[in-house]
Amino acid sequence: MRLALFEPDIPQNTGALLRLGACLGVPVDIIEPCGFLWSDAKLKRAGMDYLDLAAITRHASWEAFQRAIEGGRLVLLTTKAAQPYLDFAFAASDILLLGRESAGVPDEVHASADARLLIPMRTGLRSLNVAMAGAIVLSEALRQTGGFPTR
Repeated sequence: MRLALFEPDIPQNTGALLRLGACLGVPVDIIEPCGFLWSDAKLKRAGMDYLDLAAITRHASWEAFQRAIEGGRLVLLTTKAAQPYLDFAFAASDILLLGRESAGVPDEVHASADARLLIPMRTGLRSLNVAMAGAIVLSEALRQTGGFPTR
């Protein structure tokens, strides 16, 4: 299981997702360009001392990311999906892809996904914070696949 962040533009969300990855033993792919400097203090504050423990791979572009990933399904979390994440059978090799906070992912990336999932929400509400969405879906994926760390 992996998390992939497509061109993230809020350092606090990226830091929170990197911390999540570190704590749960899930590698995180950063698909650049980011909308902030990698050295941003807000990234470091949200990630705290967990950033050094996170398995981070940075990719210079979407194309570089596609060349680097092998196997596993690309599972896009998007408000434009029809399938709720609760009705999806996750695999341990899945890559959960999160879009930019400001714009999601472009059509080309959307079309590349093997599956597109949404988090059911009340009518009229737009979306959750990307870090929260990632945590919710990653938790279910790890539960289904027995991927939570053991003590």
